[in-house]
Amino acid sequence: MNEKRRFERPNRPGRPERKAPAAPVEEVEGQLEGRNALTEALRSGRTIDKVFIADGDTDKGLQRLAAQAKEAGAVIVPVDRRKLDQMSFTHSHQGVIALAAAHEYFTIDDILEEAASRGETPLIVICDELSDPHNLGAIMRSAECAGAHGVIIPKRRSVGLTATVAKASAGAMEYMKVARVTNINNAIAELKEKGVWVFGTAAEGSIPMYKADLTGPAAIVIGNEGVGMSQLVRKNCDVMVHIPMKGKISSLNASAAASILLYEAVRQRLG
Repeated sequence: MNEKRRFERPNRPGRPERKAPAAPVEEVEGQLEGRNALTEALRSGRTIDKVFIADGDTDKGLQRLAAQAKEAGAVIVPVDRRKLDQMSFTHSHQGVIALAAAHEYFTIDDILEEAASRGETPLIVICDELSDPHNLGAIMRSAECAGAHGVIIPKRRSVGLTATVAKASAGAMEYMKVARVTNINNAIAELKEKGVWVFGTAAEGSIPMYKADLTGPAAIVIGNEGVGMSQLVRKNCDVMVHIPMKGKISSLNASAAASILLYEAVRQRLG
């Protein structure tokens, strides 16, 4: 039996095989990656302890950013790009990784006070056990752009404010109040006591989002990427709404759904 020969390019003598940099084991809060994340952190006044910058990089924008960080009190550490690759969680560090104080979490009262200080009706996003940091970051970006006053996430079975979340939020994490609560259902009960209506989102929601009154104090619940909202959270919502779907696919990405609902609230509030 004839076998097809497989041709593989041999390693050249004396040249070791290249290996991909090992990824860090677990994300830690306080690490910021990329120029935009660091720029917004500095602009918001967040304390930056140390900045690792690609050694020998002559990019003027990067050098200017390093100078701003140094002026703000950060220690600047030039390192080889391979070291940055090993440190990076996002695999898109753009030549700079910063270590900051762990991001401050807020309370539900802080979020409501933020709305009051702006003279606005509260608009809040509740994330029910989101596991994808890119989704949480994208939701925070949409929430900040839509003028929402805060995001609520659970302490357990949910991603926190990590480097990937910061990167996906495009800097919005620095301006959005995030409350990390022990129990989402208790948080919903607290919001209800304080006059906030809670709108759950599901394909089988009883009314389309256009018929939901989002002009009053409102919290929009976005469920887990795989299983959606938990049964108890659904039960505790005041109203279950759905986004009308006209195509052949029956569901949207969590962050896309959040954006649509947030901007429906914006539309209604603009009149």
